Amino acid sequence: MVDPQVVLTERVQRALGAAFGPEYADADPLIRPSQFADYQANVALSLAKRLRRAPRDVAQALVDALDVADVCAGVEVSGPGFVNLTLADTWIAGQAEAMRDDEALGVARRAPQTVVIDYSAPNAAKEMHVGHLRTTIVGDALARVHEHVGDHVIRQNHLGDWGTPFGMLMEHLLDVGEEEALRRLASGDGNAFYQEARHKFDTDPAFEERARRRVPLLQGGDPESMRLWHEFIEHSKRYFNQIYRELGVTLTDEHIAGESMYNPMLADVCDELERAGIARISDGALCVFPPGFTGRDDQPLPLIIRKSDGGYGYATTDLAAIRYRVRELKADRILYVVGATQALHFQMVFATARMAGWLTDDVRAEHVQIGNVLGEDGKIFRTRSGKSIKLSELLEEAVERAEAVIADRGYDPETRKEIARKVGIGAVKYADLSVSHDSEYVFDFDRMLALTGNTGPYLQYATARIRSIFRKGGIDPEQATGAIRLGEPAERALALTLLGYPSVVEKVAEASEPHRLCTFLFELAQAFTGFYESCPVLTAEDPAVRESRLALSALTLRVLLQGLDLLGIEVPERM
Repeated sequence: MVDPQVVLTERVQRALGAAFGPEYADADPLIRPSQFADYQANVALSLAKRLRRAPRDVAQALVDALDVADVCAGVEVSGPGFVNLTLADTWIAGQAEAMRDDEALGVARRAPQTVVIDYSAPNAAKEMHVGHLRTTIVGDALARVHEHVGDHVIRQNHLGDWGTPFGMLMEHLLDVGEEEALRRLASGDGNAFYQEARHKFDTDPAFEERARRRVPLLQGGDPESMRLWHEFIEHSKRYFNQIYRELGVTLTDEHIAGESMYNPMLADVCDELERAGIARISDGALCVFPPGFTGRDDQPLPLIIRKSDGGYGYATTDLAAIRYRVRELKADRILYVVGATQALHFQMVFATARMAGWLTDDVRAEHVQIGNVLGEDGKIFRTRSGKSIKLSELLEEAVERAEAVIADRGYDPETRKEIARKVGIGAVKYADLSVSHDSEYVFDFDRMLALTGNTGPYLQYATARIRSIFRKGGIDPEQATGAIRLGEPAERALALTLLGYPSVVEKVAEASEPHRLCTFLFELAQAFTGFYESCPVLTAEDPAVRESRLALSALTLRVLLQGLDLLGIEVPERM
């Protein structure tokens, strides 16, 4: 099974070479969907000046050299020099059948790359808030997609689990009492506990001094400090796993690679960069000055890798992580699913890693920038009191609201709750994933949970509608393998839409853009709605037509289910 646009691109390029010479065989044919045909090649207009010929003459010469008789039912020159291409129904049907018979639904499995994906990365001993939502679910969707196309994916949950915050947390724990502190943390009071420690750190010089003294003890492996640190980490892991299970993401304890993991490597990273002449002392700190980065005063901007007091920061940890991921994990590609506000930081870190030779032309490091989640006021989404919204409470509310919008079809309470969980969580995830990851969006439960429009519930309902067809007919969708015929426009439109699935998945993997898959699935659900409304399936009079429509319905169901699964969205059997 192949994408029509890919086939037409190859055929038109071949014709360009035949008509105008080999030097034109690699020109972009500018194949685009058209309202006057299935596709339109616009290349003649761009080539006309180079060839010093009228665009329509160029288009006609291209058509004369074009060999698409097995693919197209019609080819014509229109307007100032457009080439309209109408696919043959038999070709579309044949490609749809080939897609149906392929376990991967036409998605090509390429030679595997090792792709390291750094995502989620909450802070240990603190609760996850709405700001962690996007980094977690976008990263998880990318991990799923890369595995689907054949890559070896290494998930990395870069927890904030080291440094000064743990000095103040440990001292506050000792002040409160270990038993009481751990009880509070286990009850979901992590943010308040952290804020209390932070307040004491900022206002009590004696406490600040104790907290700062605790940090080198921890870094030096002091047994009591390490014991307390492990208490915080174990609590955090239990809490994070609960959130990950609720969200349906694939992160587990084995994927944790927090800041503490790189602590033993930091001194060596600094030494290596200093020996290579890449880092130098500036105002007592060890810094790298990557070319091209300047501050407001047009002076070179430093990336501080060792502070004047001998401590290390995020830059050092991130450099150690890159070196480890390239040398030890053998990464071909590293994706950092991190907030857009960190763009400059990662640009400088990547530039330093390239100077050090850790990143080469054979290893791609990319910042998958994550935009903010906004409230209805257009500001960062917070509670009315200005506090960060707990992710756990947000998900609970999503499920409660979903239960209210699900039609009462006599489900028992447990079934209704399970459907509501899938619909509510799916709605939140889809609303996020359907927006370009570097864009901001407004968090709106009413819009997310709507059963119409580009929403998760709309897509879930589309799968439920298809399943209901097969239930009514007493047919297993897996057995719907009849020959596909395209007699009605809605049948043809649905089949043609289905053919776009493989290339969309491959583009998501290449461009790290899950919203492309969301857009495709929504368009597919719309195409199925048009098909469902105008083409009777079970009541079709002609048995061959009935079998064809069942086969189209089954293929649509498979694509919707697989596509939603790649996004990490569960689908209820009924709604």
